[in-house]
Amino acid sequence: MTSVSKPSQALANELSVPRRAWLAAVAGIFITNGAIAQSQHASAAIKKVVPFDKSTWPRLLRDGPRPAAYVFTTTYCPTCPEAFEALNDAVVAAHKKVELAAVVMDVTGARALAHAHHYAGATRIYAFDGFEPEIRQTVDPKWRNVTPYIVLIDRQGAVQRSIGPPSAAQLKAWLA
Repeated sequence: MTSVSKPSQALANELSVPRRAWLAAVAGIFITNGAIAQSQHASAAIKKVVPFDKSTWPRLLRDGPRPAAYVFTTTYCPTCPEAFEALNDAVVAAHKKVELAAVVMDVTGARALAHAHHYAGATRIYAFDGFEPEIRQTVDPKWRNVTPYIVLIDRQGAVQRSIGPPSAAQLKAWLA
């Protein structure tokens, strides 16, 4: 009688090269998902929303962390979580430590925090605190309230802006 709990050498030899490649790819997916889970764990730890008033943006430009990305969003924006996820994926793939913040424009406090799950990987959640058009004008006077509005600030403080996910060229320059 043979034991079913011990694989025979013949069975081990039956694993073809394509099968081994498939298993390696699956293992790679689990490793990648583990890295993403780690980045998502950071957002799970976010327990408070930081107020974003008309003085916040000039202060972030002058003294904020570098590199940084700020995704301006609303609770009703259907494409904002996808844009944030694409940005987070680029950061994870580049293995960079980056300030990755979501800035919720239409609700504050606990209501903004309730939407944090849409921004897995965020290092900080801000919420507009004050007159929205005035705050928006401090960010960019030409911005017409279209979201997702993404601002990338590189290590040297150079600013790139986009509506929707940034292009590959923008991401490369930002993360360089």
